[in-house]
Amino acid sequence: MYAVIEAGGKQHKVEVGQTLEVDLMSEEAGADYAFDTVMLYVDGDKVQIGQPYIKNAKVVAEILSEVKGEKLSILRFRRRKNSKRKFGHKQRYTQLKIKEIKAGK
Repeated sequence: MYAVIEAGGKQHKVEVGQTLEVDLMSEEAGADYAFDTVMLYVDGDKVQIGQPYIKNAKVVAEILSEVKGEKLSILRFRRRKNSKRKFGHKQRYTQLKIKEIKAGK
């Protein structure tokens, strides 16, 4: 059994027990969050496809923590100007654990 949800403008395929990183959310760690933007639900031969979302379908996840991604190095270079600038960035993510998937009607 799995589902495809939309979180932060991106689509994620999720299964029960899976750990997932999505864009930073404002909720606190330890809280439960329900995604009602379920686009696809598959359970064996039973398949539901949303247009764009499935009504009354939910994916419940527990918020584990806030994590940082890999460091991206950015180099700005201007040729023939003796000018360059190097800096980095670490994107922040919210780490989720999928607890249950509820089918819609």
